[in-house]
Amino acid sequence: MRISYFFTFPLLLSLASSGECQTVGQSNGDGFFGGWFKRVDRALATQPHWIAPVFTVTPRLEEMFVYDISHQNTAKGDLTSFGGSKGLLLIPAEHITIVITPPSYFAHESRTIHDGFGDTSFVLKYRLAASNEEHANYVVTAFLGASIPTGSYTNGTRDAVVTPTIGFGKGWGNFDVQSTVGVGIPVGDVDRLGTPVLYNTAFQYRVTKKLWPELEVNATFLPNGPKAGNKQVFLTPGLMVGKFHLWRRLGFAVGGGIQIAATHFHTYNHNALLTVRFPF
Repeated sequence: MRISYFFTFPLLLSLASSGECQTVGQSNGDGFFGGWFKRVDRALATQPHWIAPVFTVTPRLEEMFVYDISHQNTAKGDLTSFGGSKGLLLIPAEHITIVITPPSYFAHESRTIHDGFGDTSFVLKYRLAASNEEHANYVVTAFLGASIPTGSYTNGTRDAVVTPTIGFGKGWGNFDVQSTVGVGIPVGDVDRLGTPVLYNTAFQYRVTKKLWPELEVNATFLPNGPKAGNKQVFLTPGLMVGKFHLWRRLGFAVGGGIQIAATHFHTYNHNALLTVRFPF
């Protein structure tokens, strides 16, 4: 919901403020957030320091808030999504990230389709292995995602979907590749929804300390269901800028990209996305 996103930013300010305040008092073991941010810093220090791509979910652990706005060209008219597929990312343990994604709001150009909120989703990421740039410069992470059918009208699925995924990345100097492979498994209506296989890869090159141009390949393979045998592939140029220091632990990054259909079968043709991120 939009209200939930509105109240998240003050929460980030509170967390960032607490993080710096505890830097002074950590030696005394005071404060609830002292141990939390020490774990976050250890988790971030032992993995590569690439930036998260525009569309592809990074296999790195992250602690930040993400707000996306996307605009798709579909056969039924343009569709604008407010909120995106991420939300609040937290590192409660040194090898774990939890992603909490409130429902996005969908606005349809077609007057025959109701606007409304989409599904709520969660992701648990467990980092299996990692090494920072001073050593092997790689990361391997297991994901388990789940969506809950909270969408209004036709803006979500009828059944919950569980998505196990494996993510990996490798860097060479200023160049890195980040990739994920997963399968969406609905808890019901499998014959109607199918079990799509999702494959995403981002190729990034850091031009300066703040500029990260990229090219992504976003693919969905449909082995079963009503569209069995089809696949859709998007080529996605993009650019991330950041991160910039805002206040205490709080940073800022912004980026965008556009998915361009590269296969005859596709559920939409172009999808432009703007992403705003606040790491802390």
